[in-house]
Amino acid sequence: MDNSKTAAGHASIFELDGVPQFTQAIPLALQHVVAMIVGCVTPAIIVSGVAGLNNAEKVILIQSALVVSAVSTFLQLFPIGKKGGFHIGSGLPVIMGVSFAYVASMQAIAASFSIGTIFGAQIVGGIIAAAIGFCIDKIRKVFPPLVTGTVVFTIGLSLYATAVNYMAGGVSSPDYGHWKNWLVALITLAVVTILNHFSKGFIKLASILIGIIVGYIVAAGFGLVDYSAVAEASFFQAPQILHFGIEFEPSSCVAIGLLFAINAIQAIGDFTATTTGSMDREPTDTELKGAIVGYGCMNVIGAFLGGLPTASYSQNVGIVTTTKVINRCVLGLAAAILLIAGLVPKFSGLLTTIPQCVLGGATISVFASIAVTGIKLITSQEMNFRNSSIVGLSVALGVGVTQAPASLALFPVWVTTIFGKSPVVIATLVAVFLNLVLPKEKKE
Repeated sequence: MDNSKTAAGHASIFELDGVPQFTQAIPLALQHVVAMIVGCVTPAIIVSGVAGLNNAEKVILIQSALVVSAVSTFLQLFPIGKKGGFHIGSGLPVIMGVSFAYVASMQAIAASFSIGTIFGAQIVGGIIAAAIGFCIDKIRKVFPPLVTGTVVFTIGLSLYATAVNYMAGGVSSPDYGHWKNWLVALITLAVVTILNHFSKGFIKLASILIGIIVGYIVAAGFGLVDYSAVAEASFFQAPQILHFGIEFEPSSCVAIGLLFAINAIQAIGDFTATTTGSMDREPTDTELKGAIVGYGCMNVIGAFLGGLPTASYSQNVGIVTTTKVINRCVLGLAAAILLIAGLVPKFSGLLTTIPQCVLGGATISVFASIAVTGIKLITSQEMNFRNSSIVGLSVALGVGVTQAPASLALFPVWVTTIFGKSPVVIATLVAVFLNLVLPKEKKE
């Protein structure tokens, strides 16, 4: 008897190819959507707040985030190209979504320039990522776990201020720092933390979503929810190509381009974790190359569609490796749900009504986990004097310069844009440089 097929002749959810039973696929697909949808739309909400977008434009940015994440996921699941030969996309069970890794740099660019400048830099970054994909085996050695871990740790640190400002109600809010904001934020954080540590299965995976729902209800009781964006939004709208325009500003391109290079290498970890955890094998060179080239190409396309930079989602990798459900149709159904949500501006408008204090309480734990992921990568290497120096100096210079912005006041504006707005760029450059030049310690 063939155990890979169900009684009705459908494919098993535990095999990569084939169509499983819909009744099995839908709850598993919803599980993936619940785990990532908040993370997917939050960067768009944060960036739109910094850029000062009105409600209609916020809805468009959130809508595009969902649509581009869905299309990017489809490309990774069902690659374009020759089977067995080179293809764009990995063919592996992964979910793609808008990445928090770019938030700090995008905030700086949105504040100094425009949303269109972010998309111009994203196009450059996508091209860089695609180029790295084609020669991944040669470039990979420049970014060992020590370097990528330092960068990821710095990204986590750089987002803490964003989360705390949101918990206080948002810097632009007239009631910034009000006790109501802090109470709602702490209730939201408490719910997320309790569910993360005292629940299992679907409830644990949905902890952030449930925390936001509870925080939202409490915030509504305090009169902190404004539904005007929902009333203004339509029921259906296709993504608007080049709505925010595209502008190429050199310093922004450098800052975002460096992050794309790092994230292209970081993606290897997610794709490797997916295959080793669920299929008991390493990804092939062809799969890795297709994955990273697809990641780069889709970000170029996404910039024209108005979708902020996407990357593979580690929480969804965790679901795949835990459940061993690798059927691409299951994850494709999750992408379809995201696509439908993105085509309904009323849904996107509803997401814009989430108060900033609720988002802050929900996302500070996400930012903390990003920093801890970086620590895990760093400590996977021996922490001798050389490696400790690389990590310490990289983080010290990256965080130190951005916390003292006046230290670059006499430099040209482009220097401040690249090095003074986000600690990630300096930390990346210093970590790569020191890792290349410092002599490796010999074991006695």
